[in-house]
Amino acid sequence: MEAPMYLRLRVNGRREAVHERREDEDRHIVPVSDEHKAYQERILRAAQEGGFGGDSEVRTRVGRSWIQTDTLIEGADGLRIGWEVQLSSASVNGPRSVRSRATKTQKNGITPAWHTDRSDYAHRHDTHWTRSDNLPAYVIAKTGDLRVISGFRRLDFWHCDISPIHPCPNGVRRCGKAHATPTPKDVLFDDLVRQTAAGSIVPIEFRTATKTHRFRVAHTDRERYSELLSDDTRLPPLQEKDAQPAPSASQNRPTCQPGLTAAAPGTSTSNPLTFIPTQSAATDVEIGTSEPDSRPDTAAAGPASGLPTTLISLQQAADVEHARLRELTDNDERRQQRLRWFEASAAVQAAVTGFARLKRLNRHEVEQELRRVVRRSS
Repeated sequence: MEAPMYLRLRVNGRREAVHERREDEDRHIVPVSDEHKAYQERILRAAQEGGFGGDSEVRTRVGRSWIQTDTLIEGADGLRIGWEVQLSSASVNGPRSVRSRATKTQKNGITPAWHTDRSDYAHRHDTHWTRSDNLPAYVIAKTGDLRVISGFRRLDFWHCDISPIHPCPNGVRRCGKAHATPTPKDVLFDDLVRQTAAGSIVPIEFRTATKTHRFRVAHTDRERYSELLSDDTRLPPLQEKDAQPAPSASQNRPTCQPGLTAAAPGTSTSNPLTFIPTQSAATDVEIGTSEPDSRPDTAAAGPASGLPTTLISLQQAADVEHARLRELTDNDERRQQRLRWFEASAAVQAAVTGFARLKRLNRHEVEQELRRVVRRSS
């Protein structure tokens, strides 16, 4: 069968071959699957149940070209959500790639919302993917629950001290700063459609040291995360489970460097300990020592480093417990000694945290300084 064609010159100077008859052109269009149609119908039904209108296969004029959206939902306050159901292969690069189409849609006032049933798309991060299980069309079209198993998360905000279970994202032991950690959370597909249209579920770009992750969160989580990134000198409002700062300390981080300790005549000024101000004996009472005069005299180490002698003594005691652990061979004795070492180490960490907050210093630097002083004095 012959299908006559001709060359058409586009505005940008590009030539393309086009069929003369529309029926010949339609033969090259891939038919939409039943699962794809079922998702479109479900999106419209869920949006209408929430009081939002919409339509499928909507073309939006953009200059001399147009944007075609699988399902366009008119949300609250002029919000427009462009749902794209991608159940087949999608290119990564090029003008028709997912990233290019999502960027073009967003630039023209439509919030892209891409949904799939393919697990490999969740690791691409070229747009804000959400994913459900691979289901047949009749299950998707049902009114029953359809669960989104990937693409929606909750942000946990926490202070990097000794209490959280999350590791420090900066790669240090504990830095004393505030961080946010995403946690996977399931949501029903119908609720996702309605809350996205209402603006209560929003897309977010979560940056780590090596990658930018794209997923959806509650709008309150995105606001707190924006505050955390925009103003590093002030922590976002604490949750109930977050550790509370000391009553005498401000929640604002210092905006200037602590004054350097004056070096004695004839001594070197390259000592990194000088970032800690000189600590008097009375400070030990503030961090929990009830009898400052009864402790061993370690004035040679304490004032020189700016660290209170209580911290040095606690770290030395923890090192002693650790050394005893290495000498034991019996399993029961090692288990008991390990508990004693853990208790001693926990006391050191709590004292370091209290001192860093009291003096408004970087906790990680205080801890490293303490270990260096103890190694030098041993």
